[in-house]
Amino acid sequence: MSWKCDFCPQRIFTTKTSYTNHIKQCLKSVDSSEELSLEVMIIDSLESKNLLNNENNFESIHENSNEDEGEGENEDEDNDSYNAEVEEESLTSDISHSSVSFFENMELSNSEPENYSFNNYASDYNNICEEAEPIEFPNNAYTDLMALVTNYNLSNEATNAVIRFFNEHSNLPLSPFPKNAKKGRELMEKMKIPTLTSKKHKILTHNNIDYYLFYHPVLNCIKNILSISDISQNFTLRFENFKKNTEASLPHGSNLLFIILYSDATTTDTLAKDKSEKKSKDFKKLVRLTFHNSMKFLLDPLFAEKGIDLEVDNKTFWFFPRISTIICDWPEAATFSLVYKSTNSNFPCHFCLISKTLLADTDLSDVTFRNNENMQEYFYNNAGQDVSLENIPNYFWSLPSINVYSATVPDRMHHLDLGLFHYQIEFTQALLQKQDSSLVNKIDNRLSKIPRFQKFQMFTNGLQSISRMTAKEYRILMKVMVFVVDNLYKENENNVENFVENKKLSEIYAKWNKMYMMSRSEIFTESDLENFRKDTFEWAKLFVEIFKPYSRSKLKFPKFHSWIYYIFESIRQFGIINGYTTETYESLHKDFVKIPYRMSNKKNVEDQIMKTLKRQDIINVINKKQKKKKPTKLLNFLSKLFETKLTEANTPTCQKYPDSCFFSNLLINFKGKLWHKE
Repeated sequence: MSWKCDFCPQRIFTTKTSYTNHIKQCLKSVDSSEELSLEVMIIDSLESKNLLNNENNFESIHENSNEDEGEGENEDEDNDSYNAEVEEESLTSDISHSSVSFFENMELSNSEPENYSFNNYASDYNNICEEAEPIEFPNNAYTDLMALVTNYNLSNEATNAVIRFFNEHSNLPLSPFPKNAKKGRELMEKMKIPTLTSKKHKILTHNNIDYYLFYHPVLNCIKNILSISDISQNFTLRFENFKKNTEASLPHGSNLLFIILYSDATTTDTLAKDKSEKKSKDFKKLVRLTFHNSMKFLLDPLFAEKGIDLEVDNKTFWFFPRISTIICDWPEAATFSLVYKSTNSNFPCHFCLISKTLLADTDLSDVTFRNNENMQEYFYNNAGQDVSLENIPNYFWSLPSINVYSATVPDRMHHLDLGLFHYQIEFTQALLQKQDSSLVNKIDNRLSKIPRFQKFQMFTNGLQSISRMTAKEYRILMKVMVFVVDNLYKENENNVENFVENKKLSEIYAKWNKMYMMSRSEIFTESDLENFRKDTFEWAKLFVEIFKPYSRSKLKFPKFHSWIYYIFESIRQFGIINGYTTETYESLHKDFVKIPYRMSNKKNVEDQIMKTLKRQDIINVINKKQKKKKPTKLLNFLSKLFETKLTEANTPTCQKYPDSCFFSNLLINFKGKLWHKE
């Protein structure tokens, strides 16, 4: 049985005591001259139970099944007492309610059917939208407090101090805040939201420990993207060469849906990697196999033989998803292509079969490229080790229209910013140290004396912190290094072997900048591409000439080889580099993995990460709803003013590529990781 307050329609009480206490406070806030008519509303007990005892479906990752069963009986009691406490502590007569509707299931499924197909995804997606019920914050003040706690990662102690301070110095008869921070977080965990339909799937049992893949159904992600109004106006036909080769294999009337895979890694769990096990071949094989099993589980539902039907701008289109490119750093590229993840392997390049002894050679002419066919031949003939290929079947061999070796494109941020330019700075320091140790300090002094300038990073410590620099800081350093090293020294006063003239040192930084600026071009004609190739090889030859004596590996860098030989073909096949660089997508990994991980106390990390993401998403949804409620006149005016202009801007593209050839370039950021035991 439940009670409802006539003056506060949103308030429902599960105990008579909490209802009576609330009524006493309500009467104080109403003018005594008014006639009050109170009526107790009885609600069906089953409906009341469903409404008030919404259990948190976001399961704890590290609890075993016995613990779950033992705690299940107490959860209802905790929820009942919690609801009563919130009702007693919340002010509703003077503060309006903030309603946030969340309509998707947050259940973490412990297991998935082996044949989980497109139809299963579609059915789940529809059921989630129909069955979910919203849970609301009691009032606006409560909402703002939890937004503050979430955005600034306030501890429970700090939050409780804020609540006590407000309660002591406010004149409100009832506090609008939760009793404590823990109660506020518990309420947020009960909320259901549309954009965080997280699930988990047991992907591995190792040493009697179960490991789970946490994921978002890919099809749901695609549906969310395609549900954006006028999304078809943003469809792109950048990869024309790839499109021609792929579209020929599709049925008439169907459309291509290109998907970009982006991969990055942050270690949150050791997967039982003790020192002895980490070095074992069986363990390394297990890690690679688990990754490809995860990819299979995530992607298989997309590649139905008859394609998939998706709604775009209220129209249904017949799509065939295809993977266009895979964006990642070199270690992740080795994981996708299943080549040995070591620069000391005989054939470390995932593009071709080049010997490790020739990685610094800038005059190669005859190279054998890796592809699905020749790699499968080596694999099934038990000769994979001859080409540094792992003894594991590659999942991407089974997918249509993708050569995983060429699709895993060179990434500019990792290849250049954090890779080759980092080496160039390090070798410059070694070169100057050998010629005259004071020259290194001279460079640091020049950097520290550069005057302040808008959006310019100050290098007050010179190059001493180079190992901790970000890609953004390296790009800023590129702009000034050509001037910093200019006129640094004149003659070989110390009779140093392999002396490098100062003019030549300045020249390599000038050539680097020319190559780097070309790599950021928005348009490449064939002549532009040839000029880019010429500039790249001019820099590469000078790089090898100057710095090879200062490299312990003699510049045997897979990134150096793949950049100077394969970036041009990648541009021809997949378009400009700006379209497939991790600069675009790195922030996603940072926001969804790195930052939540750092916010955790490093215990039960996976559970904390998922809860943090959910809370952040709740606050984002609330902020968006509040913005929609208060549109400014200026915003409405600008929207109408530019509506026609945007449509006209897309007209040439629409005329060139008819509607029957919809071609979308979608980012699917897979955050599925190997987590610790449950």
